Amino acid sequence: MDGHEHPSSSLVVDNADAKTHIKSGLKLSNKGRYGVRAIFDIAFHGRGKATQVKHIAERQDIPPRFLEQIFQDLKKAGLVTSKRGPRGGYALSRPSAEISVGEVIRALEGKIQLDDETMGGDATGRAVTSRAFRELEADMEACLDAVSIEDLCERGEAEGIHRKPTHRYVYSI
Repeated sequence: MDGHEHPSSSLVVDNADAKTHIKSGLKLSNKGRYGVRAIFDIAFHGRGKATQVKHIAERQDIPPRFLEQIFQDLKKAGLVTSKRGPRGGYALSRPSAEISVGEVIRALEGKIQLDDETMGGDATGRAVTSRAFRELEADMEACLDAVSIEDLCERGEAEGIHRKPTHRYVYSI
């Protein structure tokens, strides 16, 4: 290290005022990450069919109450449906190949926004940076939209993740 780098920092302009800068970088909230993991779980382990929150919560290590809140937002966005009863739970509203990671994140986090649209400073500089930030926002959205939940399932299979049973019970008399 040359005195200007910090091992844990990812967004530091210079060493003199490093403590005033964000050190965690750009990152999703737990809600966004958990939402993608929950949708992946339904697609991968539940094969898109109704899967109970308690099973998803156990497999993905997500607090069940928080997961319920996440599913309410995903349901409002039309990404999942819900079904009551012993075979109930949450299911994908359409095939996993038609749901992008970007859709899930936007449903939970909102649109990616890099430009805070503050009115201070030089108008020309503000126009240039605002335009650049809007372009970067669009590029980030496109990257997230380029990955489908089915793509994640294929990655899971390629990495050797074993599909868990869907806990479906069949009763016969």
